[in-house]
Amino acid sequence: MRIKDFTPEEMNEAQRRVAEEAASGKRGRVPAPLRAWLHSPEFGARAQRLGEFLRYDTSLGPQLSELAILVTARRWTSHYEWFVHKREGLKAGFDPAVVAAIARREKPDFAAPAQQAVYDYAMALHETHAVPAAVHAAAVRELGEAGVVELVGVLGYYTLVSMTLNAFEIGLPEGEAPELAP
Repeated sequence: MRIKDFTPEEMNEAQRRVAEEAASGKRGRVPAPLRAWLHSPEFGARAQRLGEFLRYDTSLGPQLSELAILVTARRWTSHYEWFVHKREGLKAGFDPAVVAAIARREKPDFAAPAQQAVYDYAMALHETHAVPAAVHAAAVRELGEAGVVELVGVLGYYTLVSMTLNAFEIGLPEGEAPELAP
């Protein structure tokens, strides 16, 4: 890791409070990017609360959220993010062929129109930094306006997560190898 990884004993009160809040929440642990964000406890506190909402409490549900996260992890070749969310996506019911296609940067075949809408929206926004009117309309039809707002939030937040993991070289757990080609 390219930045100091605090032990609980090394944390100041603000850092400890943020780490404990994250670990006692829905995650049940300190998420990997928070290990860097603890260097700015206020930033870490705000980011981890936003992340908890975007990961667990949006109208998208686990499968669509995990799809958006996987597309983002692949876009950034964020090995740690991919490692965690590949397993979560499979647990949420994704066909392994869909996950493998995303890993290879190929367009998957989706069983549900909502999945296609999330994928198309995510890819458009990540690749072109804009969303064509037809892609936006399809996403609103499938997810509703609140769902599209939350989707953009998931994509933006997990871009921040991927950037943090990559910038500070927060590596995979011991014994794990990267699954994504550059």
